Amino acid sequence: MRTVLLSLFISPLFLFAQKKPLDHSVYDGWQSIGERTISNDGKWVVYTVTPQEGDAELVIQSSANSAVKKMVPRGYNPVITEDSRFVVFKIKPFFKDTRDARIKKKKPEDFPKDSIAIMELGKDNLWKTAKIKSFKTPQKAAGWVAFQKEKEPVASKPSAPTQKTVDSLKRSLDSLMLLVTELKNIKGGNRDMVDADDEPTGNSTTTDGSDLVLKRLGSSQDKTFKNVVDYTFSPNGKKLMMRVSKSARDANSKNAVVLYNLASGKLDTILKGGNDFKGFTFSEDGYRAAFVAERDTSAKALQRFYELYVYNEGDDSATLIVDKKSCGMRIGNTVSENGTITFSKNGNRLFFGTAPIVAPKDTSLIDIDLVKVDVWHYNDDYLQTQQLFNLQNDLKRSYLAVYDFTLNKMEPLGSKDIPTIYQTAQGDGQYFIAVTDTGRRVASQWSGNTLKDVYALEVATGKMTLVKKNHSGQIFSSYTGKYIVLYDNKNRNYWAWDGQSLKNITSGMKVPLYNEENDVPSDPSPYGIFTWHQNDSFAYVYDRYDMWRLDPTGKQKPVNLTGNGRSKKDVYRYVRLDNEERFFTTGQPLYFRVQNETTKKAGLVQGILTDQVVLNPVVETSAYNYNLLAKAKDAPAVIYTKESYTSSPDLYVQVGDKATKLSELNPQQAQYNWGTAELFTWKTFTGKQSEGILYKPEDFDPKKKYPMIIYFYEKLSDGLYNYNAPSPTPSRLNIPFYVSRGYLVFAPDITYTKGQPGKDAYNYIVSGAQALAKNSWVDAKNMAIQGQSWGGYQVAALITQTSMFKAAWAGAPVANMTSAYGGIRWESGNNRQFQYEKGQSRIGATLWEAPNKYIESSPLFQLPKVKTPLVIMSNDADGAVPWYQGIEFFTAMRRLGKPVWLLNYNGEAHNLVERKNRKDIQIRQQQYFDWLLKGEKPAKWLVEGVPAVKKGKEWGLEIVDYKVAPLQL
Repeated sequence: MRTVLLSLFISPLFLFAQKKPLDHSVYDGWQSIGERTISNDGKWVVYTVTPQEGDAELVIQSSANSAVKKMVPRGYNPVITEDSRFVVFKIKPFFKDTRDARIKKKKPEDFPKDSIAIMELGKDNLWKTAKIKSFKTPQKAAGWVAFQKEKEPVASKPSAPTQKTVDSLKRSLDSLMLLVTELKNIKGGNRDMVDADDEPTGNSTTTDGSDLVLKRLGSSQDKTFKNVVDYTFSPNGKKLMMRVSKSARDANSKNAVVLYNLASGKLDTILKGGNDFKGFTFSEDGYRAAFVAERDTSAKALQRFYELYVYNEGDDSATLIVDKKSCGMRIGNTVSENGTITFSKNGNRLFFGTAPIVAPKDTSLIDIDLVKVDVWHYNDDYLQTQQLFNLQNDLKRSYLAVYDFTLNKMEPLGSKDIPTIYQTAQGDGQYFIAVTDTGRRVASQWSGNTLKDVYALEVATGKMTLVKKNHSGQIFSSYTGKYIVLYDNKNRNYWAWDGQSLKNITSGMKVPLYNEENDVPSDPSPYGIFTWHQNDSFAYVYDRYDMWRLDPTGKQKPVNLTGNGRSKKDVYRYVRLDNEERFFTTGQPLYFRVQNETTKKAGLVQGILTDQVVLNPVVETSAYNYNLLAKAKDAPAVIYTKESYTSSPDLYVQVGDKATKLSELNPQQAQYNWGTAELFTWKTFTGKQSEGILYKPEDFDPKKKYPMIIYFYEKLSDGLYNYNAPSPTPSRLNIPFYVSRGYLVFAPDITYTKGQPGKDAYNYIVSGAQALAKNSWVDAKNMAIQGQSWGGYQVAALITQTSMFKAAWAGAPVANMTSAYGGIRWESGNNRQFQYEKGQSRIGATLWEAPNKYIESSPLFQLPKVKTPLVIMSNDADGAVPWYQGIEFFTAMRRLGKPVWLLNYNGEAHNLVERKNRKDIQIRQQQYFDWLLKGEKPAKWLVEGVPAVKKGKEWGLEIVDYKVAPLQL
């Protein structure tokens, strides 16, 4: 009996100890919730379970009974119909098949194609068909789906016969002599005898379409339309508009726009002939349809002019309403093919784009004789790098214009001088907001933003009234446009314009409505207006914790609607669940995500909007994080994910007071030694209280000593209850991987002061490391630091200030602020000055105003002090930090005889994009830390490097067994 009891006591401990550490093979199969949606009646939830690499799965599940579900391999892009009867989705090809096609470098048309599937909810039948490009359903109606098939491949023409074939044919029967002659002519280039159908179509403007199938859901009824290029439903689901192309095999066919009436089955051609049709759109009631067309130019024309067409229900055809000659069109402008075409809510206005007419290309110029030079001018609005980066967008830029059907006239609203227009009342407002920073854009080089003039724009006449000149701050419009509200960065208040004047509507508030924790040398941003009340009676804004109601007239005092968020340190943030919602109404149910600032616990709260929000928890605040909230349109059912560091973000559905767990992600996690996350607090060297997250292995034993890696950026502690999947990251630390393998990981929060970012990093990170090192279970002799981007800079700064870390890893670091200051962020073309003067780098002055601060904050000038080995990742296509920063860092360390390695992933970005590169860096990073912190044998790349002559043949990842001398610093 004693033996049995002893075995029962030991067995769980033995099993616990046998849990495996994570390794690099686990990544691909680790799952997450991807797309998710809930039916309008709340009875069905559809979501995807997606591995990091491989084939996903679509799950169709009952919200009342989670056991009732259908799994569809590789399903994605689900749409539940408005009547909650059907779900329509695509099915991807097998991941392996698509991968094989890439490996074989097949043409796009030869890649495996998607299928479409339709399932009636509550039934087990599944209808599907293969090789489709896209599908659409009506936005606000049910009963129909249209899907476009892939274009059928054209049989390749036989190649010209060889001489051997010709000789063989010559020896054939006399009756084949005519064929031989024809074949000779083809081979010799004589095309006189070739049929017209065989002519190449490369110079034709024809865009061949493919079959479009219109299917009535719940029946076998469908209809196929040939040669469709583009298509769209009216929102009410009564009409289908299509662009039909002429067939390359039918000389009598023409490009056309056709309209199909779904109720009557009648097909009308509303415009025939032309080269191009774009921007199909309907008014909300389906009465009007609009698009732009280019009809009059030849295939070889150097200029193309588009025109705006409208079709009204009952008309014989679409009518041209605006072209380059129309009354109201600015001289030298025309209808833009690239502008977005939309109707206002009531359908009485049609918005479209206009653009300057582009001069035809000079065909007399010979390319090899053209001088290619960029001319940089000090008065240019934007640097040449920005202009070149935005070149394609600028070539397609258009300016807002409106056609008013009640006035039967066009009115240009935007222009080069007034580029930004904000609509109100979903396009029906009397006044819009016009904004311009023309003439003040150069300053964005160092300020990061520009001063703007704000106008009230009367839509009917185009008349503009100045609201404020040289405004610095955010701009908000009430729903109808009755009020324009400005947040002023300098006086840190909200001001409302009522058509006559600006009034300060928050001057009496005792709590700040701006970021209280702002620690960059620029004006703090507001927490913002997030919506308005019906009839523009109130604006709703956030402070750090609560939601406030503001009277735009300034007559009523601001009201705190969530009451005690500040006293409890609960942060409330509204979750918008209805995409159609434009304003609040009294009695409306509201949903909030709430997180306690101290404990980091979170929850979901439902409120009813009255003079104060009456709050009731959907989910009690707990040691979890909640995300992906969505609500059924016509039922009190919501879906959300719930996660913690130890629990995958599984999907839940809540109906009334009952919550049901729908998914069960990553059961394999139970096989691995996972970890725990806890809040750690300490005092910095300057006496400030700070906090961070301490991650420990699941099998943590306080009698052991653990090596520790410190990972940081700015503030990370709000993520205490976030799930961290083991995955190959873009260059951040793979936290669960290291924790599983016996490391402690510490993620401290950092607060900054002006002008000393490196010292601030030292104050928080090193003080936190020392506070933790007082614990006997921290191996203070084996600690390392890792950071990416801003974290990479801080790694570089720290190793010049302390030798307490045995290893360091810096991704995309800035080493020299003096050279980086004037550099370019190539991902945008922007100059980097603004981020030093006003942004994250936090110097707060120009290089010539505070040169010593730049030098003191630049690790490059302090490198002789370094005693820590370092790996740098600096990629040659980095669009944020110029990769020569990594080169300056590496060559200086090398010159000083310091152990340093640089990884340049060719063609890669600031953060690694390609998964193969992410996997590679995870392996190298583990090898580096295991070598220096755990005494493992090093990898070959660490000891010998990888010579260029072996690039692409050897990667140096193999572990070497010979003894390596200790690093000398």
